[in-house]
Amino acid sequence: MAERKIIAVVGATGAQGGGLVRAIVNNPGNEFMVRALTRDLNSDKAMALKKLGAEVVSADLDDKVSLKRAFAGAYGVFCLTNFWEHFSPEKEYAQAKNQAEAAKETGVHHVIWSTLEDTRRWVPLSDNRMPTLMGRYKVPHFDSKGEADQEFSKLNLPVTFLLTSFYWDNMIFFGMGPKKGPDGGLLFVLPMADKKLPGIAVEDIGKCAFGIFKRGKEYIGKRVGIAGEHLTGTEMAAALTKAMGQPVRYNAVTPEQYRGFGFQGADDLGNMFQFKQEFNDEFCRPRDLAHSKSLNPELQSFEAWLAKNKGRIPIT
Repeated sequence: MAERKIIAVVGATGAQGGGLVRAIVNNPGNEFMVRALTRDLNSDKAMALKKLGAEVVSADLDDKVSLKRAFAGAYGVFCLTNFWEHFSPEKEYAQAKNQAEAAKETGVHHVIWSTLEDTRRWVPLSDNRMPTLMGRYKVPHFDSKGEADQEFSKLNLPVTFLLTSFYWDNMIFFGMGPKKGPDGGLLFVLPMADKKLPGIAVEDIGKCAFGIFKRGKEYIGKRVGIAGEHLTGTEMAAALTKAMGQPVRYNAVTPEQYRGFGFQGADDLGNMFQFKQEFNDEFCRPRDLAHSKSLNPELQSFEAWLAKNKGRIPIT
């Protein structure tokens, strides 16, 4: 058997990266093997990946030398950043740049960069429809990733730009699940009016990325959007009602109201939902469901994801 190609996975103990690691190790006999990158080799999550059969190596996104060591000899690398770890778009950009340069300097054959739209292409800083944040962003956690696309392009890397969607898992880990209203009934709060929100099970992001690596050269230089379903808040509330066995009502707050909720990042998320709402066609169109399914035949619907995960959603 030919020697298997190494895929180095940034953020391997997180949501997207972890999904890709599991997609590769759960497909024994495929042409790839996985190298999982983590800052802490002794964390429970790192040890769990080692038990699955992944090679686990130490790397830090702030340290390009450590990334070059981790990327050395790899066929492909999966690159990402986690804005919510530090809330700094400048740090996120610098980490993306480090990954792009490390990939170039180690000669990898295929890079997937998990990115998002730079919303300033649609809503310039001079546009007062939504507030400008941190002096130079509309949606910081989108804009910094979109802006960093140029770091991969200008190096002429063999790159696929992967546009992700709203994680349904945010209902478990990010406090976005249904909450009890004043009357005790459950409310699903989302500032999307009657527009559709592309969403996906986070494990399916990794499986779609695996599908892109398997198809290789066909995807180099392309922008690929993925989603499991495009659903309105009303449709999501109906699915939640069915899964939870009690009524869940959609509470369509405005982006302004959402920005005022006061938790860290509320203004960023309020702007994000406003962008998705006001440019709904432009946001949904690249995230083609049939194409996503072709990359990942196991792609889950929201209803299927809920059937597996409803008990993990905290009700507050």
